[in-house]
Amino acid sequence: MEKLIAELTRLYLAPEAITRDALAQHIAGHTTLAIKLTTADGLTRAFAIPFRKVFGDGETGHWDRLCTVANALQAELGLPVPAVSIDGANAYRLWLSLATPVPAAQAQEFLELLRQAYFPERELAPDAATAPVYLPPCLNPRSGKWAAFIHPGMGASFAEESGLDMAPPLAGQVGFLEGLDSIDDEQFRQALRKLEQRRPPVPARAPAEPVSSAVLDALAAEPFALQPHGQAPASLPDELLLKDATLEDIVRHLHAKDIEPTFRFLAPR
Repeated sequence: MEKLIAELTRLYLAPEAITRDALAQHIAGHTTLAIKLTTADGLTRAFAIPFRKVFGDGETGHWDRLCTVANALQAELGLPVPAVSIDGANAYRLWLSLATPVPAAQAQEFLELLRQAYFPERELAPDAATAPVYLPPCLNPRSGKWAAFIHPGMGASFAEESGLDMAPPLAGQVGFLEGLDSIDDEQFRQALRKLEQRRPPVPARAPAEPVSSAVLDALAAEPFALQPHGQAPASLPDELLLKDATLEDIVRHLHAKDIEPTFRFLAPR
């Protein structure tokens, strides 16, 4: 128990996050606590990224997605090997440890950029970087099964049901964690820069199409009555309300008057 508590503290917990006795009760299954991965002043110490089944995933889609992200973290972003866990119900989690806690806004940005780059089909909670989590090993309070860290090579076998009927051996949990390293400051900065470079560009808005002077002259010659929204003018029951009109409405109105409008289009430079 002491070795496991030491590894969990080394990788994921701020000193003030939970007492040693409370964590021991949590690990033993006597209680299940939602534990913060943040410091007392709100800095993020670790990430726990969930991978749940979504419609169209098939049996192992969420596991395949986790593998894609885990491999990219190492091969493309240059980060240490993450831990992998099952949540005791129907999801996996990737666990990333930070050697130095970072501001919550920066942590949330990192997760959002990671999502955009590698799993854009999933939404991310606005407090994903700071929300408390059930730290393995522990009993899932909803399913009654155990959450635990697992060997990545066995991950696919938990795709149908991501929980254990019995508590995992503590020595095995220590073994999955003791060889892992935290992300150091320079590794985190470089990964964040790489993700920012991959950020999808914001689509440019199409320029507005100006209305020709002929159309404006025609409108001046055939003024529309201004009325509150949804009310037709008493004197012109069939006329178009100017404040409700679209360009298509204006064209139809002019056609009804045997007026052929012309338009100029500005091509973007």
